[in-house]
Amino acid sequence: MKSKVIIVMPAYNAAETLERTYRDIPQGSYDEIILVDDNSKDHTADISRSLGITTIVHTDNRGYGGNQKTCYAEALKRGADIVMMIHPDYQYDSRLVPHILGFLDIGICDIILGSRVRTRQEALACGMPAYKYIFNRLLTTIENLVLGQNVSDFHTGYRAYTRAVLEAIPFMKNSDAFVFDTEFLVQAVYFGFRIGSVPVPVRYFSEASSIDFSNSVVYGMKTLGALVKYINQCLGIKRYPLFERNNVQVEKPKD
Repeated sequence: MKSKVIIVMPAYNAAETLERTYRDIPQGSYDEIILVDDNSKDHTADISRSLGITTIVHTDNRGYGGNQKTCYAEALKRGADIVMMIHPDYQYDSRLVPHILGFLDIGICDIILGSRVRTRQEALACGMPAYKYIFNRLLTTIENLVLGQNVSDFHTGYRAYTRAVLEAIPFMKNSDAFVFDTEFLVQAVYFGFRIGSVPVPVRYFSEASSIDFSNSVVYGMKTLGALVKYINQCLGIKRYPLFERNNVQVEKPKD
């Protein structure tokens, strides 16, 4: 049976880049696209609807993590077997969608991350700020050591998950901020899911969303905090709700 693929887009003020992102996604590689507009101040929702995208609008701004919670909950409710997150800011190359999905569809991995840093030269040539590259390499190295992984980019926003991953991980207990992504991967490792990564070309330009230096520092500290929780949990020093596996499956709709 063919897997049902739903692409989710957590959006905030993406009116200038949404259509370009959408047009790059190969037709036939997905069953549905869901965009969650986090109370944008532009016409993101209108453009989304005009493209035929299933559109959900938050009446208040819930943050990047809060946006993803709505994305994944809705995708599960609609019967997704595989969920792929693409930022609608045209930063990541959406043409790779069918290739990334293949790793999940045939059971090679449970999670695939699109890596922006195949080489230092490529990452910087694409416009990644030097401070962001340094932070990325430092945090990713620490995360690989602590979590026992060999992932090349823990902080990418280009991700795909199987339904089993989203049903098991209690993501509703995660932060509503950017560290949601780190918490999710720490949880995935703790629950034993297989994580893989593939190189993805990226574009850095003024319309592409990106956190600034000060917020990057805050994010880095929160990332280290998530690792401390993982260590404490594994050693039995302290228990956290983040690592309480969900035991209830979301019922899929009948065809």
